[in-house]
Amino acid sequence: MATRALLLDAGNTRLKWGISVDGRITRSGIFSHDPLTKAGLTTLAKQMPRDIDTVLASNVAGPSYGTKLAGVFGLHCNCDVQFARSDRSAFGVRNAYRQPRRLGVDRWVAMIGARAESKSALCIVDAGSAITIDALDRHGQHLGGQIIPGLHLMHCSLESDTSGISGLGVRTGDPGSGVALFAKGTERGVQAGALNAICGAIERSVGIMRKAGLRPKIILTGGGAKPIMKQLGDKVLHRPNLVLQGLATMLAPK
Repeated sequence: MATRALLLDAGNTRLKWGISVDGRITRSGIFSHDPLTKAGLTTLAKQMPRDIDTVLASNVAGPSYGTKLAGVFGLHCNCDVQFARSDRSAFGVRNAYRQPRRLGVDRWVAMIGARAESKSALCIVDAGSAITIDALDRHGQHLGGQIIPGLHLMHCSLESDTSGISGLGVRTGDPGSGVALFAKGTERGVQAGALNAICGAIERSVGIMRKAGLRPKIILTGGGAKPIMKQLGDKVLHRPNLVLQGLATMLAPK
């Protein structure tokens, strides 16, 4: 009999969900935390099927949010909600951290999802509130990672800590590409500079891996992926459900 699982990816600003059957995701969706705070997780749970065998979650939204997830979805699906944990080695990936649990679980699960798709060297980029860049060699050894502010955090930092940029209402719009990145206005300059910094960090990370004899594929995920994709184009593989894919891999039949 096929195993049906509800997969939950709780990030800093959004909750992404998916339904998997024997490791294959058949349905998925996204909700922002703000509407969930107002309407309650119970409203979301009612939209999920009840004929679920197991619930597996990746949670970086904090312990209290995890408790709410466990209570609401456990009751709705009549089963315990399991939470993924970063491990030293699992599913073909070996953690580089000396204290494996200190690696963000979303990064760990994303690496498992990426490794399940490709056995080449990988540069895995998750573009959320923060940008994380993790490197894997072709043997599945995690080489370590980097964490930098996401687009919105860069914008907010400039607005709050400078006098000439504050109050411009900077948004994460598309500043264009090529020479258009040299903006003719302050607001657009902030947009272009932040995006260029992120793309530069990704490209330099890939360059460092290549100098080390690796030939990495870039796998991009996260809610802030779209403007990065426009800059890097066919250099990247876009996998919007990478964490869900990792969770599904963890539940797939051996």
